Amino acid sequence: MPKKKTGQRKKAEKQKERQKQISASKANRSLIDQPCNAVMECDKCQKKQKNRAFCYFCQAVQRLPQCAECGKVKCMLKTGDCVIKHAGVFTTGLAMVGAICDFCEAWVCHGRKCLQSHACGCPLREALCTECRRDVWDHGGRLYLCSFCDNFLCEDDQFEHQASCQILESETYKCQSCNKLGQHSCLRCKVCFCDDHVRRKGVKYEKNAAMPCPKCNYPTSETKDLSMSTRSHKFGRGGSGRDDWGTRTYGREDDDDDDDGGGGGASGYAAWAAAAAAGGTGYGGAYSATGYVFSETNGDSDEDDDDYDPDEDDESDDS
Repeated sequence: MPKKKTGQRKKAEKQKERQKQISASKANRSLIDQPCNAVMECDKCQKKQKNRAFCYFCQAVQRLPQCAECGKVKCMLKTGDCVIKHAGVFTTGLAMVGAICDFCEAWVCHGRKCLQSHACGCPLREALCTECRRDVWDHGGRLYLCSFCDNFLCEDDQFEHQASCQILESETYKCQSCNKLGQHSCLRCKVCFCDDHVRRKGVKYEKNAAMPCPKCNYPTSETKDLSMSTRSHKFGRGGSGRDDWGTRTYGREDDDDDDDGGGGGASGYAAWAAAAAAGGTGYGGAYSATGYVFSETNGDSDEDDDDYDPDEDDESDDS
C-alpha cells in the first residue's frame, strides 16, 4: 500500500507542475505579452511608451524599473541566483537591475539566469519595422507582428500595413512560372504558385502541413482562403471616364467657353497674366504701368461716335 501524500508534498508537486507550464508557455508567448515590450508610463512626463530604461521623451529614469526577461519589479529572493546577494532584504529600483539590453533598451534584473539568457533570446533582437525601417531606438512606441506576413511593425504603421498586406505584386492570380491559376500564395513575397511550381525538387515535405514558399521558405496559404487582391494601376485622370484627356487644350480660340479669344478657367487666366506681364494685349486691351488701356481693335472708335447724328436716321425713315 503506497504512502499517503502529505499536504506539503502535494503543494510541492503542484508548484513543480506549474513551473513546467510557465517555462513551456514562454516559448509560445506572443510579442505583446513579452516584458520587454510591455506598456510603461513615465513617472515624470506621464507619457505611455514601450518598457525602457530611460524615458524616450524626457530621458528620466523610472522609479520602479521592470525586468525585460522575467517582468518583475521587486526582487524577493533571499537565497537564489542573484548576482548581488541581499539576504533578508527586498530590493526595488536601481538596486534590482543589473544591465541594459542593447536590443530592447530595457533593464535586466541582477538574476544570473536573466543576465545570461536575455541578450541571446531577446524578442526584439531583429525588430525593424517593415514599413518605415525604424528600430527600437528610433521610435518610442511598442512593436507588433503582422498577422499575415509575420513581419515587425511599429505602432504608427500597424493598421495601415495590415490593411494593404493581402495585395499581390502582379496584376493577375496566375502562377509566376506558368499561366495556371495560383492556388498557393506567399504573404511575404506577394506571389502566387500553382501545385507544380510550389514544390522544389529534392525537398521532402511534411504531410498535412502548409507548403513553404520556394523563394523565402515562409509557409504559404491557399488563395481561396484569403482576401487576396491584385495590384491595380491608376494613371492620373484616366479613371474619370473622359476620352479627351491629354488631347484637349484649354485657352484656345475654338473653346466653347471662349468668346473673345481668351481661354476659360485657370489656363485662360494664365494666358492673360502672361500677356499682361509682357505688356502685350489681353482681352481687348493692354496693361501698362499706368493701368489698363482699352484698344480699338474691334472697329469702334470714338471719332465714329462723335460724327453720329440722330436726324439722319429720321430723314431716312421719312424717305
